[in-house]
Amino acid sequence: MRIAILSRGPKLYSTRRLKEAAETRGYEARVLNPLSCSIEVAQGSPLLYYKNKKLSPYDAVIPRIGASITFFGTAVLRQFEQMGTFCVNPSHSITVSRDKLRALQVLSRHRIRIPTTLFVRHKSEILPGIARMGGPPVVVKLLEGTQGIGVILADSTKVAEAIIETLAGPAKMSVLLQKFVAESRGRDIRAFVVGNRVVAAMRRTASGDDFRSNIHRGGSAEVVELDEEYQRAAVHAAQIMGLRVAGVDLLEGKNGPVLMEVNSSPGLEGIESATGVDIAGEIISLIEDEVLFPDIDIRQRLTLQSGYGVIEIPVDERSEFCGKTIRDSKLRERDVLVLTIQRESVTIPNPRVDREILAGDVLLCFGKTLTLKGLAPPRRAKTKKRRKAAPNPGADEPGPDA
Repeated sequence: MRIAILSRGPKLYSTRRLKEAAETRGYEARVLNPLSCSIEVAQGSPLLYYKNKKLSPYDAVIPRIGASITFFGTAVLRQFEQMGTFCVNPSHSITVSRDKLRALQVLSRHRIRIPTTLFVRHKSEILPGIARMGGPPVVVKLLEGTQGIGVILADSTKVAEAIIETLAGPAKMSVLLQKFVAESRGRDIRAFVVGNRVVAAMRRTASGDDFRSNIHRGGSAEVVELDEEYQRAAVHAAQIMGLRVAGVDLLEGKNGPVLMEVNSSPGLEGIESATGVDIAGEIISLIEDEVLFPDIDIRQRLTLQSGYGVIEIPVDERSEFCGKTIRDSKLRERDVLVLTIQRESVTIPNPRVDREILAGDVLLCFGKTLTLKGLAPPRRAKTKKRRKAAPNPGADEPGPDA
């Protein structure tokens, strides 16, 4: 098996460890600088060139794409995908995870705790937004920040306002305001997810009075055994992002884990040193298990023109399927197959006919489109709220820069 590692740093710890782990198992591994790749797009024949030479086929690709080259790096990875190469993390998932706001928007639809986050454009929206979050302190984050850079704790509303004015002023940087989880100040948990399980976890503690616990900023790390709730949250977050390999950062909130970030290119040095786990080997083992099963978008393959399609059916207490087995649901009699059941962070593939359907489950079903339309949950009607008269006529009119 031939494995490509997309990385600009062949001497970096994570890159070296992945190459060593692949070669230890008898595989050929090569580090490719994504910036040295050229993409050729042609009908039926997607090609990649490396240093002006046609790239020979690879069985798998491990992306180690830095944040500064996300756009071009994911374009190269996308070309590998078009060529049928198995990619440990898909290009789309990396793109989503790199955008902090977009990632949180995606995660917010699911049953996973995230800190209340505010993204504003106008200065006039800062104070009301902070008040809605319960007041200061709040965390100000750059959308493009990594390794704790661009993360600032504002102890007062005035400080938050000043920070945002500075960052979003002439520099035109996009910033988020986030509720501060005080009980986890100066520490967090990094859970390393490979496939559908947490293979290692460490607790990071900040140096001195710093509220940021990143090891790159002088923090320390120790191995930690995660309970089921924390493991479930980490795996669920990685699955939502579509990542097979992820570093999931969790805060220890008073009501359980609070998700901070899902990293699509997590470093190996800190967590391997702290835990002693051969994470690079776990990633190569994942490739061994998955390389024969390339990504297939079932929604695109099973087009509506064929009269069949796929749909996700959420189940609640009022659903006709709640409390019934798949057999008793009569779905098969309607020519509908239940492909998987998503139950919290657990995916039940090809469920048996005697499997009970519970409230909170999401059924992934394949069948005739006409039948599936009848099973789709009804859309909530949008009700128009009557606006109160503004005390100042014209106050609601947009300004010249709106």
